[in-house]
Amino acid sequence: MSSDESDRTHTFESIAAGVSVNHYRILERIGAGGMGEVFLALDTKLNRRVALKFLPTAYCSDPDARARFIREAQAVATLNHPNIVTVYEVGEFLSRPYFAMERVEGQNLHHFALGDSASIDRVFDLAVQMAEGLHEAHLAGIIHRDVKTSNVLVDKSGRVKILDFGLAQVRGTSKLTRTGSTLGTVA
Repeated sequence: MSSDESDRTHTFESIAAGVSVNHYRILERIGAGGMGEVFLALDTKLNRRVALKFLPTAYCSDPDARARFIREAQAVATLNHPNIVTVYEVGEFLSRPYFAMERVEGQNLHHFALGDSASIDRVFDLAVQMAEGLHEAHLAGIIHRDVKTSNVLVDKSGRVKILDFGLAQVRGTSKLTRTGSTLGTVA
């Protein structure tokens, strides 16, 4: 194993329950996708639970992937809307970029839809909340480009929270995708 491979393995294994990442203490891993691994953490300064999203280790040496990841955090941080998750901070841990964001207790729209059948009024309410959040992003020049049921959370009070702006197109920034390349989830 090369030194670089050893560093990546050490970095991946270093993010586990009990590990401190700056002023956050990792509680558990709560999810992973193509462009992120998410952990539930305790913000020890403010005594609140947050979600920490890390760039997957495999992409940490790719400057384009790092730029997309940071751009996602910056794009979401410019938004202030009740239907969009709030980003608190960007940082790095063992050469691995991460950002801290609001922890939404609830379930993604996919799992919510699998539960009890919702009335047409409830479905309409969720759709309106999604449209309002996306409208706010569009007004700020941010096009999500990856809206799907797993990127929309419904919290315990029934409020929609849109997250995962990793593929967003942001007005005024250079495009970070190449012609002929595909990013995102095939489904």
